[in-house]
Amino acid sequence: MTAAHCVLVINTGSSSIKYQLLEPDSAEVRAAGMVSRIGEPVGADTVTVEHRGARGTLEHRGPVPDHGTGLRLAFELFARDGTDLAHAGLRAVGHRVVHGGEVFYRPTVITDAVVETIEQLSALAPLHNPANAVGIRYARSLLPDTPQVAVFDTAFFHGLPDAAKTYAIDASVAAAHGIRRYGFHGTSHEYVSGRVAEALGRDPATLRQIVLHLGNGASASAIRGGRAVDTSMGLTPLEGLVMGTRSGDIDPGIIAYLARTAGMDVDASYDMLNRNSGLEGLSGVNDFRALQAAVESGDAAARLAYDVYVHRLRRYLGAYLVELGGVDTITFTAGVGENSPAVRADALHGLEFLGIAVDSVRNTAKSSAARIISPDNSPVTVLVVPTNEELAIARAAALLVG
Repeated sequence: MTAAHCVLVINTGSSSIKYQLLEPDSAEVRAAGMVSRIGEPVGADTVTVEHRGARGTLEHRGPVPDHGTGLRLAFELFARDGTDLAHAGLRAVGHRVVHGGEVFYRPTVITDAVVETIEQLSALAPLHNPANAVGIRYARSLLPDTPQVAVFDTAFFHGLPDAAKTYAIDASVAAAHGIRRYGFHGTSHEYVSGRVAEALGRDPATLRQIVLHLGNGASASAIRGGRAVDTSMGLTPLEGLVMGTRSGDIDPGIIAYLARTAGMDVDASYDMLNRNSGLEGLSGVNDFRALQAAVESGDAAARLAYDVYVHRLRRYLGAYLVELGGVDTITFTAGVGENSPAVRADALHGLEFLGIAVDSVRNTAKSSAARIISPDNSPVTVLVVPTNEELAIARAAALLVG
């Protein structure tokens, strides 16, 4: 199968670019890689681009001054790997874009006007949308004749019920500035909930689902009949669950209190809540494996961070159980959700009276496949389903461009 059947998926961050070349129908990944430490001073021997493809792992060492250089280096490694992307006749390029605001709520073919609007939405996602737009501009310059599609993290949650998406603030202020709950990780929540229905041989329309996307960023969703009815993230990806470096829910009065008592302005508070809070702020580490190792060694700060993390997770589980009027499936996904049996067990501990239980043997078994971890005949099916946002983006892009 040639690269002409494939979609190149690009996820541009502030200092990195992740990419995959994959065939959307078969889900075959032809190549994947990452450009890291963009714009950082690094030594000539530092690996900054790693590409895995038909000829094994290929690398570039040395500084990557900007995103354009990073993408060009990735394209050079593709060529060394046997695929000249500029002449491969790709079906499409799919870009992950974090925030679509009220404007974008379905996959969208990218034009100059679309890129400009994505940039204008940067106030809603200042850590993400500017980088997404930069990646799109460079990719369009390198592949000017290839259709390019933006797939938005917020799209799956665009149709939240009014009661779930509305903040109880001055309505005129909210309307003037587009303030509502948008939700994020939507591509993952939509993909995983669909995979759950496939795995169980059920029509999504018959299922009440809770999906827990637990990675360095974390979010929960309540899904009824294949449609999201609530989610934990809000106007920005800061709301909701405790995360690696993000606080999740706080009393908004904390920001005013710190301004008055600590002289901390809005930007400093926002930076703290995004970059030095969550597990990092409580324990000094944001990698969950390091946190669990610290807990096992008896570190009190790590233990507290873990307990706060699980407490917040259980709070959202309880809320969504009520909101859905019961649940048929609870699914764990993303890095922590897929790889931490302890989190899965602790999050659902003591819920047998609700028909929710975890089989300890199934929960601790090593596997990278989608699997059921609840006991046989349990009223609620608990699953672990690996997410695949790249495949979801590739399929959305391929469908849109035909």
